[in-house]
Amino acid sequence: MDALNPKPDAYKRPIFAFREPLALTAASDLDLIDTPNNGRVLVLSGPSVRIDPLHRPVRGDLAHIRFAGTVFVPHYAVPMPHRVTSGVSLRKAAQAEGEVLVELAGDEVFNVLDMSGGWAWGQQGEEGFVGYVPLSALIAL
Repeated sequence: MDALNPKPDAYKRPIFAFREPLALTAASDLDLIDTPNNGRVLVLSGPSVRIDPLHRPVRGDLAHIRFAGTVFVPHYAVPMPHRVTSGVSLRKAAQAEGEVLVELAGDEVFNVLDMSGGWAWGQQGEEGFVGYVPLSALIAL
């Protein structure tokens, strides 16, 4: 027991606890277990797997919710679908000089997982490339 953990078994508390109804529609195969207090706990059921960062939305700090229970990161996000307003480059880094991965066409869907510094990080559609586009090139659906 210490100042940050006043209760002796605080370390046993789940990090992610869900109450019914569980409506994480972006994730279909979460590994959940029931708890004695009628909650459900998200479980990482094995070692974290290696993911291709160019085709799967996983970074060191954030991942698509569908990878919860598969990869270990501090945060998981449900994608926010946006539409590309006009042709724009999907870049490997959040900078105008960043390597171009692919050109996104106008009206294409870009699933945003993070917004910061005028850039959006996400995935081209459901299975496309993962990278950064300027926020100014997107409109929320």
